[in-house]
Amino acid sequence: MQGVLTILDFCQLSGVSRASYYRRWQNRKPLEEQIAVQDRIQKLALKNRYSGYRVITRLLKREGWVVNHKRVLRLMRQDNLLSLRRRKFVITTDSVHDWKVYPNLARYLQVSGINQLWVADITYVRLQQEFIYLAVILDVYSRRVVGWNLNRQLDSGVSVRALEMALRGRRPGPGLVHHSDRGVQYACTDYVKRLESNDITISMSRPGNPYDNAWAESFMKTLKAEEVNGQRYRNFQHAESCIATFIEEVYNQQRLHSALGYRSPTEFEAGQKQPLGRMSSEGGHGISPLPRPISDPGA
Repeated sequence: MQGVLTILDFCQLSGVSRASYYRRWQNRKPLEEQIAVQDRIQKLALKNRYSGYRVITRLLKREGWVVNHKRVLRLMRQDNLLSLRRRKFVITTDSVHDWKVYPNLARYLQVSGINQLWVADITYVRLQQEFIYLAVILDVYSRRVVGWNLNRQLDSGVSVRALEMALRGRRPGPGLVHHSDRGVQYACTDYVKRLESNDITISMSRPGNPYDNAWAESFMKTLKAEEVNGQRYRNFQHAESCIATFIEEVYNQQRLHSALGYRSPTEFEAGQKQPLGRMSSEGGHGISPLPRPISDPGA
């Protein structure tokens, strides 16, 4: 930029002392440069959401910025732009227990109406100082969340309360199949008794096969990507409020699904006139010799 002339040469040509030049530079240029760097860091961090400060530093250097990784780290920490870290993996399925395990009926079930097949699953949500657990029940036909519960304890209580919410809201008739993994929360006596007392047939996934519960897995992925991963929940109450809003107002009422003809679950159900709890397949609980498709469970 300066060619062969030095700062001293420029000062002599302009009749300004070097001390005056540097005093003016210190008052204006560093602030302008820092604002420019911060602005660029913010844009790169938002564009490369999961990149750390070292990657951002490389990108800045490629663009010609004179920065080091320590400065970028400080500025990103100051603006709360550090990448979302991979969280410690929490196992929510304990399938080593003495309770009865049921066969997988969902893999052969052709669903043609609401309250024919419900799927249930549990995931974890990390707060600043603890893990909390979310149990969810979906109606496969409409992809609607019909029951959910958020709890600090990973026990049967979180799954039972989600089930009770679904039963109160849907009041299903005979013929409903409830599908879940083999976890203790779904195989325990309290949960099984509630299902049996409502004439609900129990189905469970094969061991180590997440595709058997692909609908629930897909919803959990959507929940994490569109709600949980972008949040910093202050406490349990804040997390519960935000997740409730996402499930009840965003996912159930607003989010469009390609499998539903680009309608929301609520809108899709409103357009259906089939009776509740009726199975379209022949005999039993709607078991068909044709396997159900799993290529796009959560679209």
